[in-house]
Amino acid sequence: MSDTKFERARLIGARALQISKGAPLLIKLSEKELEEINYNPVEIAKKEYDKKLLFMDIKRPMPKKRK
Repeated sequence: MSDTKFERARLIGARALQISKGAPLLIKLSEKELEEINYNPVEIAKKEYDKKLLFMDIKRPMPKKRK
């Protein structure tokens, strides 16, 4: 099952916060690529998300069955 747009936004936002606080990057980017995106943590997080490198779990509560 693919992520919803809300889950995608939450994952990218959480990862961007981690990057801005100094977490190591999960993707190898050259100095030129980093300069092109102006070292923007959100853009880096998007690239990591697109390459499926984010290891965060999404828990979707299922509705309770009625008898």
